[in-house]
Amino acid sequence: MEPLIVLIGVTCVGLITGVLKGRPLRRLPTALRGGLAAMFLLTGGAHFVGMRDELIAMVPPALPAPEVLVTVSGLLELVGALALLWAPASGPAAGALGLLLLALFPANVYASGTATDWWDQLIPRTITQLIFLSATGTVMVDRLRATPLRWHGRKATAVPAAKGPEGAHMTPPPLHSPASAARPTPTSGRQSSTGSRSDAI
Repeated sequence: MEPLIVLIGVTCVGLITGVLKGRPLRRLPTALRGGLAAMFLLTGGAHFVGMRDELIAMVPPALPAPEVLVTVSGLLELVGALALLWAPASGPAAGALGLLLLALFPANVYASGTATDWWDQLIPRTITQLIFLSATGTVMVDRLRATPLRWHGRKATAVPAAKGPEGAHMTPPPLHSPASAARPTPTSGRQSSTGSRSDAI
């Protein structure tokens, strides 16, 4: 329950701060990055301090080395939380954390069998995990959409119109056909030579 409260609380604070100060935090995906980062810092730290024994007990008996699994998953959550705070890495980090949530779901199912509180039962745990997955998916999709737009914006540059010898504006030739940059042969010369030939005939 605490991770969900942290996610919602930090995200709401980010949205309110963004609206008041006119910053990008007013966008939901950006605010979600802060909420997810705070949540995974909390859960990742719990793998080492405070709830380590409980998390080790949540590992299903079929899996080996529960202490190692808890340590590795905690490190992954901490690294992913820090990566969420860096915009270029936030998309891949959100996707990786979503996969980590799916990998850890069997531990939630196993722990729900001995749960005493209602929020630790299977259905509340499943709903909570779906909320977490929706948040990570929102951040990942938002960053995937933003990346090609930034690349296209850097690539597409305006080409200024060139001026001819007499000050007339000339449209630059396409970049893919360099041969078109050659000056055309004056048509007046062709017409005069054609006329002289017809007169001669």
